[in-house]
Amino acid sequence: MVQQSQIDYSVTWVNRIADIPQQDWDALALPLKTPFLEWEWLNNIEASGSATPQTGWLPNHLSVWRDRQLIAAAPLYVKGHSYGEFVFDQEWANLAYRLGIDYYPKLLGMTPFTPAMGYRFLIAPGEDEEAITGLMVNAIDHFCDRHKISGCHFLFVDPQWRPILERQGFTSWMHHSYIWQNKNFGSFDDYLSVFNANQRRNIKRERKAVSKANLRIETYTGDGIPKSLFPLIYSFYSSTCDKFWGGSKYLNRKFFEQLYPNYSHRVLLFAAYEEGNDRRPVGMSFCLTKDQLLYGRYWGCFEEFDCLHFEACYYAPIEWAIAKGIQSFDPGAGGRHKKRRGFPATANHSLHRFYNGRLTKILRHYISEINEMEQQEIDAINQDLPFSKREIDFLIQD
Repeated sequence: MVQQSQIDYSVTWVNRIADIPQQDWDALALPLKTPFLEWEWLNNIEASGSATPQTGWLPNHLSVWRDRQLIAAAPLYVKGHSYGEFVFDQEWANLAYRLGIDYYPKLLGMTPFTPAMGYRFLIAPGEDEEAITGLMVNAIDHFCDRHKISGCHFLFVDPQWRPILERQGFTSWMHHSYIWQNKNFGSFDDYLSVFNANQRRNIKRERKAVSKANLRIETYTGDGIPKSLFPLIYSFYSSTCDKFWGGSKYLNRKFFEQLYPNYSHRVLLFAAYEEGNDRRPVGMSFCLTKDQLLYGRYWGCFEEFDCLHFEACYYAPIEWAIAKGIQSFDPGAGGRHKKRRGFPATANHSLHRFYNGRLTKILRHYISEINEMEQQEIDAINQDLPFSKREIDFLIQD
């Protein structure tokens, strides 16, 4: 633990979020839109052994105190690789290598393994956000200089927080996610109405394929989730990783088991059962929800059923979201299937600061062109969505 004083504040670095009292951390995190900066989620990632120095994620959290009151915090990790980030900076790492510059270690601000927008510094209401942010950035700069860290990077940042960090000299890099927005839909049929006729028929056919396979979807939330389903989440997640993602199995069984009971209030499961078998689901999607937001995280199945993935990961969650007044649904990484089912490409940003002058110069020289190309890709994706012409025109104008 390293401490340094500045005016009324003490700035402290800790290597375990467990070293910060949960009630103090959550006083800052609970008012935020995202669930992924709450103490229980972050601590579970560490306590389960999923994000540890042994896995290449050295927790190095920054906290700011006035006397004994926590007034600001930032979950941060020292990384020796770029796995589990979903912002692919390997080209920057390759460039640094060609220039003879050490790209790793780097300092990273994000929720590990979670490509969902919302990262920001946690600052108590009523504090001077600009001033506290400046103090925290200054502490980060000193830490990186002292430990020869190549750069500081914040991923999937809160759009409202981004300009504050840009004023601190961070450079913004545009990417895109696929996000469903609730346009005051009153029913699933209202959602279908935004599509062209061919895609409406396709979605109806996909939903019928699930019922024809004698499958039904059960929805479980909060205290209504049986404890026995939490270990199963890992089994489904592990199966999908083995089938499609190779070495990208970042979370372990203990992580999912520890979600019960202290974080089950955020969990939403869509479990598929074969008719006549209520004991064990054959497929499941794992989501999280907070206030008016829904996040799809993981999915898996033990048997292959036509269109079950679409039903469990998109259609059933959308139907649930409409019924509950959810305003936004981020279904997770990737987009090939999502854009066909009503998830337009939506810009998200990461923020970067290099501590090497040559890398900084190259980043600033090319980033405008890179971001312009990304915006062109977003526009091209959204012009090719299977929406009605009126809906596409509205989307592009928006």
